[in-house]
Amino acid sequence: MSNEQTAHETKGITVELLATLDLGSEIEGMAGRQLRMRMVTFEPGGVFGPVHDHKDRPGMVYILQGTITDHRNGVDTEYGPGLGWPEDKNTTHWLENKGSTPAVEISVDLVGIS
Repeated sequence: MSNEQTAHETKGITVELLATLDLGSEIEGMAGRQLRMRMVTFEPGGVFGPVHDHKDRPGMVYILQGTITDHRNGVDTEYGPGLGWPEDKNTTHWLENKGSTPAVEISVDLVGIS
């Protein structure tokens, strides 16, 4: 089993919900969808897993501090402060903080609500 397919369970992660917006009342045809913004803190050695996709849940990530490694398609990419990446329908990945200090990201995505 490749590193990409190995189960990486979430650990050392704190998620704070910063804001939400019900898109059904904003845009016709978006009923049941919400724009969500979260601050995610990765402690040293923290993992955001397991491997997951973003089909029907597109988003964007922006790094505030520290370094987060994005593991996708067999490629490990490190992102530091001021950098970010899209999470589109083709994204299948998991994230980790390999550093010795906490890493913090802002994550904005579209999610289904019930």
